Amino acid sequence: PKRATWIKKAASAFDPENNAVILEDGERVDYDWLIAAPGVKLNPAAIPGLEETLGKNGVTSNYVPGMASYTWKLVKELNGGNAIFTQPPLPFKCPGAPQKAMYLSAHHWKKKKLLDKTHITFCTAAPGMFGVAAFVPALKEYVDAYGIETHFGSVLTAIDGPGKKATFREKDAEGTEREVVRDFDMIHVCPPQIAADVVRGSPLADANGWIDVDQETMRHKKYANVFAVGDAVNAPNSKTAAAARKQAPIAAANLLSIMDGGEADYVYDGYASCPLTVERGKIVFAEFGYGGKLMPTFPKWINENTKATWFGWVMKAEILPWVYWELMLDGHEWFAEPHKREAKAQ
Repeated sequence: PKRATWIKKAASAFDPENNAVILEDGERVDYDWLIAAPGVKLNPAAIPGLEETLGKNGVTSNYVPGMASYTWKLVKELNGGNAIFTQPPLPFKCPGAPQKAMYLSAHHWKKKKLLDKTHITFCTAAPGMFGVAAFVPALKEYVDAYGIETHFGSVLTAIDGPGKKATFREKDAEGTEREVVRDFDMIHVCPPQIAADVVRGSPLADANGWIDVDQETMRHKKYANVFAVGDAVNAPNSKTAAAARKQAPIAAANLLSIMDGGEADYVYDGYASCPLTVERGKIVFAEFGYGGKLMPTFPKWINENTKATWFGWVMKAEILPWVYWELMLDGHEWFAEPHKREAKAQ
């Protein structure tokens, strides 16, 4: 943007007591106000064996830059066998992505008439298919149609790439914890994720390493001249691009209001969106806010977002990329106008 200076160096530390950001080369950048959006960090090292085998031995992850092509190679070359898809404990970004990879792979095998030869397993640390119950029936239809075996409360703890074995921590029906080893021909892993190095241990972080903000105003709980948005914050929303694009105008509007002598009275309602691609040509366009409240952008006569629809596919595949590249990155928005907190009745 005009009047903005782009410093092409990474931040290495925050010094909010002295209103400064320290860059990777030691340079100090002072500020009056700060909006931070440092994102998250993949942490494959948390799973023994994963880091050294990613991208080979049938082990892949669409979360790793450049690895989606290897995922597609494995999917195309699999002529039956064991395919495992994993999902770690929250928080991690794009909570729908592990399932998207699974459904699209299954749809390809269905088209190639390989489903009856392919054993698909979904191992998720979550207690169910999705955190918002309204979207589960539509997803369950596809799980059943593709013959996917599901394991809830299942956490990947180790992987042996050359041996093609994955180890999980699970609980049996009586609640007793046990170790389960599964063979695979291909496995798509969603790695555990943590806050960026610059955030963890900094004065901005909470006890878990995330930037400590008010979940409505996006303002830091301790440092009043600091705001944060995106995957790095500890607000209890799903970490999605849709959430970040809703948070950014809230933080900006509150900052401008305070600079003009007003209050931080614009509020973020927890909106997030997970367009769950259940087959090529159909998407469950899940939109929800804090507490699992359904927050559809469009009325049901346009799109019923608790069901798999072609409209959802068009939105995700055709419209949203244009919105991102042509509007968002130029500072324009669509359905993201910030709203003030509703006045309480007297």
